[in-house]
Amino acid sequence: MAKHSIFLLILAVVSLIALGITMMASTTFEVAHEGGEDYVTLWRQLVWLGVASVGCVFAALVDYHVWLRWRWHILIATGVLLALCYAPVIGIKINGSRRWIGVQSLRMQPSEFAKIALIMALAGWFAMNEAVTRTFLRGFVLPGLILMGIVALIGFEYDLGSALLAATVGMGVMFVAGTKIRYLALIVIMCAGGLWAGVKYLPNRFERIMVTFDLEKHKEGLALQQWVSKLAFGSGAVEGRGLGEGRMKLSYLPEAHTDFIFPMIGEELGLRGTLAVVLAFALLVMAGMVVSAYAPNRFGKLLGAGLTFLLGMEALLNMGVTTALLPNKGLPLPFVSYGGSSLIAALFAVGILINIHRQGVHLTWDQLPVIRRKRRWTPQL
Repeated sequence: MAKHSIFLLILAVVSLIALGITMMASTTFEVAHEGGEDYVTLWRQLVWLGVASVGCVFAALVDYHVWLRWRWHILIATGVLLALCYAPVIGIKINGSRRWIGVQSLRMQPSEFAKIALIMALAGWFAMNEAVTRTFLRGFVLPGLILMGIVALIGFEYDLGSALLAATVGMGVMFVAGTKIRYLALIVIMCAGGLWAGVKYLPNRFERIMVTFDLEKHKEGLALQQWVSKLAFGSGAVEGRGLGEGRMKLSYLPEAHTDFIFPMIGEELGLRGTLAVVLAFALLVMAGMVVSAYAPNRFGKLLGAGLTFLLGMEALLNMGVTTALLPNKGLPLPFVSYGGSSLIAALFAVGILINIHRQGVHLTWDQLPVIRRKRRWTPQL
């Protein structure tokens, strides 16, 4: 299983990408049919896929220990990119959030890469300080400052969804590394306080939370996307309406090809399609955890676990939002949603997992320790 786990991971990723491209063609068909530019979104995504594939191959070939040596440089670089989101010229504000930088139509989202840089930094920290992992200062305070620094930079962009994801993944790495649970509870309290402050001083975010409890009442406003997405799931039922036959993408559901592509899968491919997506992510997480478990050293184990947790958690949050179980956070579905930054970061993470697997310690059956069965005690007559 361990030796072949990477094939399950690659199979899951390729299947999700293929589904994403197919649904991208389906959601942009009507735009082309109405006289718009033919499949412009699809062609852009294919270009980003080519760039992301190069990044994946690069990460798969480069020894992952390089990221240990360069972790601080990468973290600082991504921190600078996050700060540039606030710059008046290069920073781009869309829908109330300043999470992009770029010029005209060419832009990127630094938070996607900052989350990977954060995982590298935390994995490197705990790999180099294994003996003091359970202490308060070096096992909690200092790595906690690294975590909260990145979370704050993302959160001040009014991107509470990505900030919450970064905080959750960072705590996941700290938990796997061995940080005491009572220390991690302090981070949970601080994150809850920061979330409360964000909700209080950003009324739009508070309303997004409240509308989740009554979509019907707010379907003409902030609950529009989630209300229509539930209609899409219901319309698809078990069998689905058929590929390309979805109706909610016809201007009824905004962002149907990005954050809310999962309901389009439910409408056109039905329950079978949505379950297939869930299964693919489950296989991805399972295979990623196996890869990290057989990594040759502590840094590889923590890095692999963190990257796997990142991909799985982002998918889980997206599904929670699109099924109206969570407030709308604006997170993409990895490998499936439209977006260059998300796709490049996700495939780069997969490339690192492939490299960890290539250097992993895979024992054969004859090398496994023998587990002796305890003999059942029988009374002496």
